[in-house]
Amino acid sequence: MSVLIEVNNLSRHFGQHCAVDDVSFSLNKGEVLGFLGPNGAGKSTTMKMICGTLAPSSGEIKINGYDIVEQPRLAKAELGFLPDTPPLYPELTVNEYLQYCAKLHGLKAAAITQAVTRGKEKCGLLDVGERLIANLSKGYQQRIGIAQAILHNPSVIILDEPTVGLDPIQILEIRQLIRDLGKQHSVILSTHILPEVQQSCSRVQIIHHGKLVLSEDIVSLNNRMSSSSLLIKFNHAADIEKLNVINEITEISHLEGNRYRIQHEQHTNPADAIANMAVNEAWGLLELTPERHSMEQIFLSLTQSELIDE
Repeated sequence: MSVLIEVNNLSRHFGQHCAVDDVSFSLNKGEVLGFLGPNGAGKSTTMKMICGTLAPSSGEIKINGYDIVEQPRLAKAELGFLPDTPPLYPELTVNEYLQYCAKLHGLKAAAITQAVTRGKEKCGLLDVGERLIANLSKGYQQRIGIAQAILHNPSVIILDEPTVGLDPIQILEIRQLIRDLGKQHSVILSTHILPEVQQSCSRVQIIHHGKLVLSEDIVSLNNRMSSSSLLIKFNHAADIEKLNVINEITEISHLEGNRYRIQHEQHTNPADAIANMAVNEAWGLLELTPERHSMEQIFLSLTQSELIDE
């Protein structure tokens, strides 16, 4: 697979403050990267440097092989960008706006009509080409914003909060559009909506205090979220020492009454052994529930550990 984004040892200082600290990653064609971080973590600064609107203090960024500092025009020609507020002109029709954007992207006159048609087709805008942007819904305006970002067929598409303010149906449509774009381009999706990452992305990165604290593909993340603990309730008090004999169990916490949280090794499941022991010891098994670790819990554990310690 061809590498479309290379970020190597990227740092950015504002005076004595280090906003981005030695960040490195790469992104292949066909991947959708979810880029997450709390406010002030360095996410926006990193995005600005990738887009070429902010110079790095050190490190390098290559977009489809072009260095963003040494070859800015060639590198930026490989980028398509949708900011959190789409840069629309509401007094124009969809066709007028997209034709104008195509000219700004440097497309030749002969290629503009074909590019606009292709952009409308990909974004589901073929039926609204002659309508004023001001008269279209928020969902359609987001689609127009994405269409302007892909008119010049860029290698890399950067989307900043593309589903903010949309209704549930519009959100599903935009997520599907992002997945479709990811088949032909590299996509960076900056969002605060954690389920969005699981629905749309093939890879996830979390930045905190300027450093990457998580960089995993979605399969590995789902494995991380898989259950590694069980909630157990018995009719009678259990013998903790006997439960600890089960090999896969790593820790047992007594909750209230006859309820327990049992931690176990990942990729193991001691549920059968616990149930058999409960029957043999006549404890009366009332509940056995796997606990799942949500994306939100993982995000908070990585970004709020210092606050929790304090």
